Amino acid sequence: MSTCGLCDRTTSRHLCTLHTARLAAGLAALPDLYAEVDECLVPRRSTFGEIVATRGAAGPRSPINEDVLDTVNWGRAAEVLRSWREDVRRVRWPHRGTPPPGSLADDCRVLAQQLDWIATAYPAAADLAREVWELEQQARRVVGDQLPRVQRLGVCVAVTDDAGTVCGAGLTRLPGEPVRCRRCGTAYSAAADLLLLAYYQPRAAA
Repeated sequence: MSTCGLCDRTTSRHLCTLHTARLAAGLAALPDLYAEVDECLVPRRSTFGEIVATRGAAGPRSPINEDVLDTVNWGRAAEVLRSWREDVRRVRWPHRGTPPPGSLADDCRVLAQQLDWIATAYPAAADLAREVWELEQQARRVVGDQLPRVQRLGVCVAVTDDAGTVCGAGLTRLPGEPVRCRRCGTAYSAAADLLLLAYYQPRAAA
């Protein structure tokens, strides 16, 4: 047994169940997100030759940032996912050669179909998950639909044995989720539990 490549959960796989599901969700979301990115960032011409915004929305979609156009666009996302699809195929089926041409949606779909093998046997699974997450976050920032930030709540203060050993695993959650240690399973559900959690956090040396 070891730990997930993205967190401290104990698992026999390269990705724990939670991060496998997160990767699946990211692969499912990318094609539609990057179609919307193109609508937000790629200008079109009016009948009078003027450059106009495709969405006409103020705020985070305007003005267009050329640096963003260079780094957050359908072409770059397609290139990244194509390289991951090729590498997964190289590792899993080295005798098959390069996969046939396909769109961003095709590459995301094929990777999603192989997700169980990726999480179990692909050494670079965590790197793939990180890059998909980064692409998703970049796209969501452009379209104004960002994912909620993970809240870091300190370390688990539960005593795990008769010798007084404190768990000490990092505690995180998404807004609104219950607080539960992923290592020892301790739940911090009542208000008193959360107060004790805060009180017993290690204090930095003065």
